[in-house]
Amino acid sequence: MKYSVVIVEDHVLLSQAMGELVDRFSKFKVLYLCKNGQELLTKFKNPKNIPDIVLMDINMPIMNGIETTEILKEKYSQVNVLALSVEEDDKTILKMLRAGAKGYLLKDTEKSILEKALLEVQETGFYHTKDITNLLLDSLNSKNKSNIFLKDREIDFIKHACTEKTYKEIASEMCLSPKTIEGYRDVLFEKLNIRNRTGLVVYAIKNKIYIP
Repeated sequence: MKYSVVIVEDHVLLSQAMGELVDRFSKFKVLYLCKNGQELLTKFKNPKNIPDIVLMDINMPIMNGIETTEILKEKYSQVNVLALSVEEDDKTILKMLRAGAKGYLLKDTEKSILEKALLEVQETGFYHTKDITNLLLDSLNSKNKSNIFLKDREIDFIKHACTEKTYKEIASEMCLSPKTIEGYRDVLFEKLNIRNRTGLVVYAIKNKIYIP
């Protein structure tokens, strides 16, 4: 079984080249290509067009990647978004991650890294490079989280979430149901003011809950 991918990119030739590249990855298949977020959301009206992963550009006409990712986070939370952009500006990267992207890559990324990122986003819920981790750590440094109290089971869950285990595997390790694990995740996301598993990992590293 292959994971399905949709590419949202306004440059047609680049989009086609990316599609051909992803199709060569052993565990992925491209469903279709879109030129902007609005076109993607129109496609999503048919449930058959909803993929596992959206490979999302940021700067696009009509509806950009940040706006689109925010909508996907709200209405199609089961879809993982991996940003692929030329934008290296810290503010733009943070906006995209806070919008709900599970990872961020630059367009000059090696194809092996792209394949690895797609796989990790789908199977573990996030992918972050060292540079992105450092950026998020710097961002969190400006926020005071010293008054947050974490229960022992929440800390245990965070440690598991920092590994490559799926949520289902974490549930098995903790002898809990997948639904209970999802509850831990949602409570922590709200408590720590984060939006995805990457943010949870960054929080854990910053607060020495997890040492990579």
